[in-house]
Amino acid sequence: MKSSEKQVIINQLQEQIDSYEHFYLTDIQGLNAENTSDLRRLCFSQDVKLVVVKNTLLRKALENSAKETEEIFDALKGNTTVMFSSNGNAPAKLIKDFAKKHKKPVLKAAYVEESIYMGADQLEALIAVKSKNELIADVVALLQSPMKTVLGQLESGGNTIHGVLDTLKAKE
Repeated sequence: MKSSEKQVIINQLQEQIDSYEHFYLTDIQGLNAENTSDLRRLCFSQDVKLVVVKNTLLRKALENSAKETEEIFDALKGNTTVMFSSNGNAPAKLIKDFAKKHKKPVLKAAYVEESIYMGADQLEALIAVKSKNELIADVVALLQSPMKTVLGQLESGGNTIHGVLDTLKAKE
C-alpha cells in the first residue's frame, strides 16, 4: 500500500473518530465469513458502523484526533475491528448478544462518554452506561415528581371536599 493510500485511510478514520461520540475496539478474529456477515447486518440494523482496521493506521488516526485516547494504544494488538456509534451502550449490548452464540467479538477497549474502558470485563459496565439524553430525562423526571405529587394531592383533596359538601347539601 502506498503512503498516499495510507494517508487517505488515516484521514477517513480520523473523521469517523471525530464525528462519532463513541467507539469500541473489538477482536473478531476466528469468525467465519457467514458469522462476520451476520455481525455486519446486526451492526447495520442498530446504527453501529463496523470497520476492520490496521492497528498502525488506527493509532495514527487516534493521535491526529482531538479526543484524549492515549490509554487505548495498549489495546492495539492483534486483530482490531472498530465499532462506531452515536449511542454509548448499543455496541456493548450488541457484543454481548452476539458473543453468546459465537464467543466473538471480544471487547478490547472502548471510548464512551469521554471515558476509556479497557478489557472485556468492562462490558457489563458499558451496557449500564446511560446517554446524556437519558440522564437529562431522569433528572427532569425527578424534578417533576414532587410537583406531580402535590398536584395529585390537591386534586384528590378537592374531590374529597366536594364530596363532603355534596353530602351535607343532600342532608338538608
